[in-house]
Amino acid sequence: MAKSEKQAYDEFIKGIWRENPVFVQVLGMCPMLAVTNSAINGVAMGLATCFVLVGSSFLVSLLKNLIPKQVRISCFIIIIATFVTVVDYSLLALVPAIHKELGAFIPLIVAKCLILGRQEAFASRNTIRMALIDALGMAAGFLIALVSLGAIREILGEGKLFGVPLFGDNFEPWVIMILPPGGFITLGFMLLFFNWFEEKKKRLDERAAAIEGSDI
Repeated sequence: MAKSEKQAYDEFIKGIWRENPVFVQVLGMCPMLAVTNSAINGVAMGLATCFVLVGSSFLVSLLKNLIPKQVRISCFIIIIATFVTVVDYSLLALVPAIHKELGAFIPLIVAKCLILGRQEAFASRNTIRMALIDALGMAAGFLIALVSLGAIREILGEGKLFGVPLFGDNFEPWVIMILPPGGFITLGFMLLFFNWFEEKKKRLDERAAAIEGSDI
């Protein structure tokens, strides 16, 4: 694998795992908890965020040399707001039911730390190609987190996945899972698992490094 390809791969994987916006950076908690009472809501919010993040990263990277440093944050917000408006009206026209479910959290994408942070920290400092790869990786990590949480809550809270029944009539839904406390409980267990897995991986890497050092 060429050096540039490896760098691009690392940037993409970074957003999905090592710097996952939800499980590692703990960003986007409001929509993460508020709209993920079903898997389809998680998909819709994740794709909306992906469109805004990729589009704004492309424009910011393209125009970075033309934007004065003194007003860069204002310019970034205007660019992000433009893409959010496109998403908002598109969802309203194409899937009004989902648009109603997501509610005010679509316009609030403008103020999401994940979006603005990537423009300031990465897109405004790198090439268009790397900015797009970084945006896709971060968006994919956010989408995976949203859909995972939404799927768990929908399965346990309604016995369905994407509206399709999974269990028989004897299944008793855990109603709390589709309520706000269910979001906090599920996210807490997911963060616990993620941190446990990372700690276990770190210990295995340290043990392998120690064994390798002793062999030398």
